[in-house]
Amino acid sequence: MKKYPLLTVDKIPSAIILANGDYPIHSLPLALLAKTDYVVCCDGATNGFVGSGRTPSAIVGDGDSLSEENRACFSDIIHSMAEQETNDLTKAFNFCLEQNKKELLILGATGKREDHTLGNISLLAEYMDKAKVEMVTDYGVFTPISENSEFESYPGQQVSIFNFSDAIISQEGLLYTLPTLRRWWQGTLNAALSNHFIIYTTGKALIFRAY
Repeated sequence: MKKYPLLTVDKIPSAIILANGDYPIHSLPLALLAKTDYVVCCDGATNGFVGSGRTPSAIVGDGDSLSEENRACFSDIIHSMAEQETNDLTKAFNFCLEQNKKELLILGATGKREDHTLGNISLLAEYMDKAKVEMVTDYGVFTPISENSEFESYPGQQVSIFNFSDAIISQEGLLYTLPTLRRWWQGTLNAALSNHFIIYTTGKALIFRAY
């Protein structure tokens, strides 16, 4: 059974992908950004990252939202990919794989346009087949799973479960028994009873733990 600890500032990934959604404001993602050496910015995310006083390890995307100033200043680390088959987040994810970075945190992938937010979150179901990946927001952490998994928690922590694959899902250690999850909302707004809980699944699912 896979085990997932609570995310802390001591969990330094091999790389962070900073997407061009809302720039993080919560202390945890900001601390992770400050402590992680290898940060790949999705195109326009460079503008906020450089504005915070940092320099990205690489800039990946189709170049449509990168400021002219940063385009000129960081031309040597820009990896332009003009094809439109994938979005900038997936381009950055594939770039990290090419650099053998396979323990990844994705930040800045939510906020702004809701369709982009939903698209970015749903991509975790694909990324999980190629890397260990979690998405960190200002409110909590999304973790994709495809097998029975134990999560470190705390009493009262808010937890939501999303069924990605018509899987049979059950739980141990949460306040509410899970119904048959035929709709995304049916597994939301649960809560942990102790310092851990277990999700049993026959397929892909997405777990959200609020801070």
